[in-house]
Amino acid sequence: MAAALPRAAAQHSAPVTDWPARIGWVVGLVLVVALVYWLMRQGWKWRQTVQSDIPDLPAPPEHTGEPLLTLSGRYHGSTTAGQWLDRIVAHDLGVRSRAELTLDASGLTVLRPGSRDFHIPAERLRGARLERGIAGKVLPEGGLLVVTFSHGDRLVDSGFRSDDAGEHPAWVREVDRLSPEHFTLPDSGTPAGARGKTSENAPKEGAR
Repeated sequence: MAAALPRAAAQHSAPVTDWPARIGWVVGLVLVVALVYWLMRQGWKWRQTVQSDIPDLPAPPEHTGEPLLTLSGRYHGSTTAGQWLDRIVAHDLGVRSRAELTLDASGLTVLRPGSRDFHIPAERLRGARLERGIAGKVLPEGGLLVVTFSHGDRLVDSGFRSDDAGEHPAWVREVDRLSPEHFTLPDSGTPAGARGKTSENAPKEGAR
């Protein structure tokens, strides 16, 4: 009976925690996360340096015409047109945020709480289309409204998602109608199946 007591006590004793090993794992994980974050910041700064030639977008005008369309939703980023991974970060264009969009005869005004507002004049618009992805963000089919416009010496895609995705087709039609020219996507650059379409009435490249 006495011999059984030590065995019973041993069965109910708590296991010894290897604290040095556990602390080592935690410290290692923190260092890995810190390294990834640092590399991301360095990549962001490198893109800002490379894109230093990109001019700032115009500020929203004080007076605009009668709104054609308005939209509340999110801004998901900008890229070189047709290149969904070539993110543009200059002038806060890489910062995702809430957005309020207004389209009128003067162009597209984008208000972003907590970030920089901008305006795309109508003469710079090059059409709109529906997409699934931009700048690392992937959404359901047709879940992203992409507006293409001329800026400096390049074409830019900016991606937006309305709180009501059913509004997107009307925006595609109206932006296409205001655009003096239309940009046709290249054969590559977007993920498989992610390329959207402009409205049925949009003219092909070279058509006026």
